[in-house]
Order: sequence, then structure tokens, then C-alpha cells
Amino acid sequence: MPRLMSVAMTEQAVRDREKTVTRRKGWWEDRNGRRILHAGDRLTLCRKVQGRKPGEPLDRIVDVEVVEVRREPLSYLGKCACWADHAGITTYAEAEVAHEGFPGMDPDEFVQRFFVDAQGMTRDDLVTRIEWRYL
Repeated sequence: MPRLMSVAMTEQAVRDREKTVTRRKGWWEDRNGRRILHAGDRLTLCRKVQGRKPGEPLDRIVDVEVVEVRREPLSYLGKCACWADHAGITTYAEAEVAHEGFPGMDPDEFVQRFFVDAQGMTRDDLVTRIEWRYL
């Protein structure tokens, strides 16, 4: 059975199949030091997993297959080298924020809002980057 993952903040981007990446504070190893997630694993993306009220149903949105799991510092979403794409010049950070479901959002704002302010993290902290494909 696939693991459940909440995508409450990006539900519409998931429903539109625009979000293909998420970054999580945890999701790397369990209490015994075993990796939690590997390429090829399946996830069920849900509106909300934890914190549901009694009787509140689990809203399963879609199943996905994990393509890649790696650790990287939040600072990767800062000023980076650029590359040319079909729309012009894009930084890694801009491309990643779009893959996260926030196209056009400033990468510094993304990090500040969802990691620094919301979770008390710093830009030097490591996060787990999870990439998937829709089934």
C-alpha cells in the first residue's frame, strides 16, 4: 500500500498535474536509520493526512511514482547558475519553485514562507527533495 502524503498547500497544482516536486523537512530516514522513500516507491497524495477532525474523510487525490529522492540545502533555491530553456533563461531555483506548484513565485519568498517562517528552518538546513511522475 502506498504511503500517504499531504499536499494541502498545493492541492490544485496536484489536481492539474503541474506539481512534480516537493521538499520536506523529514522523509529521509526512520527512527532506525532506514531510508523512508526510494525511487520506484508509490505515494498517494491527499488533501490532508494528519490533523483531520474525527469523522473527516481522507481525500485521496492521486497516486504517483517516486522518480528521485535526495537531500539538498534550502540554499540551493537561492542565486544559482542559469541555463537556457524554451522560454529563455531560467535558474535552478525558478524552475524548482515552478515544479513545486508555484510558477512565478520568487524563490527567496518560497523558502521564507514555507520553510523559514512556517517551520523555523534556516537556509542552510537540509531538506528532502522528492520528485514524482503521475500514474
